[in-house]
Amino acid sequence: MIDTFITWFQALGPMQQIYWTCAILGSTIFLLQMVLTLIGIDASDVEVDFDSSDTLDLGGGLSLFSIRALINFLVGFGWSGVSLATAIGSQLVLAVVSILVGLFFAYIILMLYRRIRRLEHNGVFTINACVGLNANCYLRIPGQRSGRGKVQVSVGGSVHEIDAITDGDTIPTGSLVRIKSVEEQSLLLVEKI
Repeated sequence: MIDTFITWFQALGPMQQIYWTCAILGSTIFLLQMVLTLIGIDASDVEVDFDSSDTLDLGGGLSLFSIRALINFLVGFGWSGVSLATAIGSQLVLAVVSILVGLFFAYIILMLYRRIRRLEHNGVFTINACVGLNANCYLRIPGQRSGRGKVQVSVGGSVHEIDAITDGDTIPTGSLVRIKSVEEQSLLLVEKI
C-alpha cells in the first residue's frame, strides 16, 4: 500500500507534489483540530509572536499569523491546486489562483473567529461602569451628603441597586439622576436631572 502511494506520488510533477502535500497535511491537521475542539481541547490558541509592533494583530486576540489561519491556507491552497490542475493549463496561473484561494480560506476563518469573539461577553459587574449613566432614585437621597439613599441602574442588561449620595438638594424617590462618580468602593455620587 505504501509502495503504491510512493510510486504514485513520485510520478507527479513537482508542483502537483506540493499541492498534494499541502492538501493532505492541511486536511489532516484541520481534522485533528476539529476533533480536539469537539472534545473540548482548543488547539487554536497558539499564535506566532514576533515581539514587535508589526505583527499584523487584528485585535481581539486574533493575529494574522495564527496556526488555524495557516492550516486553512494550506487546505485552500492544496485542494485548489489539486482540483484545478486539469482545468488551468498554466502552472503560473494555477499557482496564483491557488494562493488566492488559500488566502481566502485564511481570511474566512479569521473573520469567523473575530465575529465569534464579538459574541463573548464578560458578565462581571464593576461599579465604575455606572459613571455617566442615568439611574432611578429607589430610596430618597438626603441632600448635601447628609445621608445615603439608593439608586437602581441598568448595566449590561442587569439592574443593580447601589447606595448613593448627592451634593445638591434632597432627591425624592422616583427621580431620574445621573451618576457623577464613585466615592467609595460601593457608593455613588449622583445629581438630579
